[in-house]
Amino acid sequence: MSLDLVDLPAAARFGVTGGVTMLAGLVAWSTQRPGGRAEIEGAAARDAGPGPPAQLPPVIAHFTGRADSLSELRRLFEDAHSRRRARQEALTDARVVSIHGPAGVGKSALATRFAREVAARYPDGQLYFDLRGGGGARARPEEVLTGFLLALGARLTTAPGGLEELRKLWWTWVRGRRILVFLDNAQDAEQVQALIPPEPGCAVLVTSRQPLYLRNTSDRRLREFTEAQGIELLSRLAGDDRVSDDVASAVAIVELCGRLPLAISICGGRLAARENWSLREMAGRLADERRRRLDELEVAERIDQSVRASLQLSYDDCTETQRRLLRSFGLLAAPDVQGWAAGELLAVSEFEGGDQLEALVDAQLVEHSGTDRTGATRYRLHDLVRLYARERADIEDTTEQRHAAVERVIGGYRERAEQVAAARWPQDWHRQAGARGGTRGGTAAMDWLTSERMALLALLDQATRMEQWGLVWRLGRASCSLFHSMRVFWNEWRNIAEATCEAAQRLGDRRAAGIALLERAAVLGGQGQIGRARADAREALEIFEDLRERWWAARALRTVGMTLRDEGNLDEGQRYLLEAIAAFREEGDQWWRARTQRNLGELRLAQRHYEEARDLLEQALEVFKNNGNDYSESQTLRALGEVLAAEGRYLRKRGDQRSAEVKQTLAAAVLERAAESFRVRFENWEEARCLRAAGEVGDPRNGLRELAFVRRAESTLEGLGDSWGVARTQLSEGRALGRLGRDADADAALRRAVESFRGLGDRWWEARGLRTLAEVLLEAGRVADATEPAAQALDIYRSLGNEAGVSRARDVLARTRGERQARG
Repeated sequence: MSLDLVDLPAAARFGVTGGVTMLAGLVAWSTQRPGGRAEIEGAAARDAGPGPPAQLPPVIAHFTGRADSLSELRRLFEDAHSRRRARQEALTDARVVSIHGPAGVGKSALATRFAREVAARYPDGQLYFDLRGGGGARARPEEVLTGFLLALGARLTTAPGGLEELRKLWWTWVRGRRILVFLDNAQDAEQVQALIPPEPGCAVLVTSRQPLYLRNTSDRRLREFTEAQGIELLSRLAGDDRVSDDVASAVAIVELCGRLPLAISICGGRLAARENWSLREMAGRLADERRRRLDELEVAERIDQSVRASLQLSYDDCTETQRRLLRSFGLLAAPDVQGWAAGELLAVSEFEGGDQLEALVDAQLVEHSGTDRTGATRYRLHDLVRLYARERADIEDTTEQRHAAVERVIGGYRERAEQVAAARWPQDWHRQAGARGGTRGGTAAMDWLTSERMALLALLDQATRMEQWGLVWRLGRASCSLFHSMRVFWNEWRNIAEATCEAAQRLGDRRAAGIALLERAAVLGGQGQIGRARADAREALEIFEDLRERWWAARALRTVGMTLRDEGNLDEGQRYLLEAIAAFREEGDQWWRARTQRNLGELRLAQRHYEEARDLLEQALEVFKNNGNDYSESQTLRALGEVLAAEGRYLRKRGDQRSAEVKQTLAAAVLERAAESFRVRFENWEEARCLRAAGEVGDPRNGLRELAFVRRAESTLEGLGDSWGVARTQLSEGRALGRLGRDADADAALRRAVESFRGLGDRWWEARGLRTLAEVLLEAGRVADATEPAAQALDIYRSLGNEAGVSRARDVLARTRGERQARG
C-alpha cells in the first residue's frame, strides 16, 4: 500500500518530512564524497519525480469577515509586478507579502484562505512551513529548505552542507518555476530572508506577530474584527437563530472578547457544543474578567484553542525587562498613556522605558492608540492582553512591586499636572504671582488636559482604591486648578473635587481640607448649587482663620462674597468682597486684589451703580495691564463692556437715544474685542461669556447680530458641558428674541431657562428667569400670561430674603396689574 505524503494531515506530513530529513543526513554521512557537497541527480531525475507539492493547510470552515483584507491582498499580488514594470525594473525577485498582527487575530486563517484562492496560479507547487515548529522551538532556515527541497523531489545523496549550500540548491530547484511559498508564524526577518526564492514567477506569503521590514516586502497589519464581523463569526458557530434571538448578548460577547477572532471562535465553539447555554450566560461568564475570562477562552492548552496560550507564546519571546514592563502596564487603570509612563513603570529613564515599550509594540503586545493633542504617541493594551499581563503580575511580582510601579506612574501624572496647572494659572499656586504674568499656556494646557483627562480620572480612582491619599490630594488639587481655570468638563471637575476633599480628610490635614473645600465650592457655585458652595467656602474660611493663613483666608472671603452675590444677597456679598480686597492689599497681592475688585465691580453693576462699577473695573484693568496679565485684562474688558451695555439700556429707557447709541456702540466694540482675544487663545469658555454679553447689549440696530452671538455662546457652552452656562445663555436668547418681536420663540427659550435653573436647584436664577419671562410677555402685550411668572418670582425672592429681587418682582407684578386695569 503506497502512502502519498501530500495527502497526510499537516502535522503528520511534517513529522514524516523531518524523519526523511534525518534519514537523508545519515545516508549522506556514510556516502560523503571528498568535496563534501550534495549531489543532485540531473534534470531528468528532477522531472521524473512525483507531482508538484500541494502543502497548503485547509481553510477553516467558519472563515468569515475578511473581505476587505482579501481584496487588499489581491491588489498587492496584482500590482506588485506591474508597478515594477512601470519603473522598468528587472524582475528578479519573488513577490513577498507579510501579514502581521497580535496573537489570535486570525493571520494564519486569512493567509490560508488567500493562498488557496491563488494556488492555481502556481502550478509548480505550493509549499508550507510553520516556522515555529511543532514543539514551539524556532525553526532554522536549514530545516525549512531541506524540507522544501525534498518536497520538490530533490534526492540528496550526500550531506547538504550549511545554509549557503542549501540556498544554492534551492535557487537551482526554483529556477524558471512558479511556486507559492507560505511561511506561517515567522519570528523575525532573519528566519525568512534565506527562504525567499530569487524568481519573479514565485510568491511568498508570510505571517508573523511583528512587522518584518524585509526589502521589497509589503507589510500589512491585520486588526481585530469590527463588531459586525464578530457577530457574523459568532453566528456561524453558535447558530444564526440563537444570535438573532439575543443580539444584545451577542454584542456583549464580541466586545468582552476584545473583537479578537480566536476568542470569538472559542466562545462560538463552546456555545455550539452546549445548546443548553444561553448567550446571556456566556456573556456573564466572560464579564468576570479577573477570575474567569481567560479560563473561558480556553478549550485546550494549544495556541489555536487558547487565548492564554497564544499570548504566552509572544510573552515568552520577550526579554525579562519587556515582560516586567508588560506586567506593570497591565496594572494601570488608565485606558492609554504616553511613552514616559514606561520609564516610571520600570524605574528607568524615559528614553530607556520608551525603547522597551516600542519593543512590545513590535511584539504585538502593546498597541499605538494614536497621537494626542500634545503631539505625543499614546500606548494601550488590548483588553485580553491586559488581563493576561495582570495574571502574570499576580504570579511573578510581589504586592510591593506591583504597588510601587503604579504609584510611580500616578506620581508622574501628579508632577506633570502640577506643572501644567501652575503654568496655566500661576496665581492659584503662588502668592503675588501677578508680576510673573497672567494666565498663560491656554492652548498647551487645554491640549494636555484633553489628552490626559481619561487617564487622570482612572488613575485618581485607582489611587483612591489603593488609599494613596497624598497622591489623590495632590493630583486632585492640580486637576481642579486646571478645570477651574478653563471651566471645562464640569462633571469630572466635580467628581475630582469630591475625591480631593475626601483625601484631605483621610490625611487629617486641615490646610489641605480648606484648599479642597474652596475647589469644591468653585465647581458647585458654577453649577448653580450656591448654598452648598457658600457652606464649603465658610468652612474653609474658618479653617484658614484658625490656622492664620491670611492669603488663603482672603481667597475664602472672596468666594463667600461671590456666592452671596450670585444668590442675589448683594449687600452681604459686598461686605465680604471688601474684606477680601483689604486682606489682599495687606498681603501685597496685586493680582488677587484686582481680581476681587473686578468681582465687586460686577456686584455694583447688579446694584445699578454704574459709575462705581466702571471705576472699580478701570482700576483693576490698570493693574492687569501693568503686570502684563493679558487673560485677566480681557476678562475685565468683558465686565466693562457689560457695564457700558447696561448704561446704554438705562439711557434708552429714559429716552436719551443718542447717548444710548454711543454707550451701546462702545460696549459692543469692547465685548467683541474681548471675545476675539479669547478666541485666538482658544479660551472657549471665556469667549462664550463675551459673546453672551455681546448678545445682551440691547442695541435695536443690531438685533440679529446679537441673537447670533448668543447662539454661538450657547453652542460652545453645550460642548463644554456647562449646564448652568447653557441655562444662563438661554435667558439671554429669550431677551434677544423678545427684542426682535419673536414672542413665541422668546417665551419658549425663557421657559427652557427657568426649567434648567429649577433642575439645577438655583433658586435665585430661577426667579430671575421668571421675572424676565414676565417682562418679555408684558412687552409683547400678553399681560394675563405675565402675571403668573411675576408672582412666582416674587415668592422665590421672598423665600430667599432677597430684598432687591423682591422690589423688582413687585414692580413687574404691579405693571401687570396696571396694564390689566388700564385695559379693563
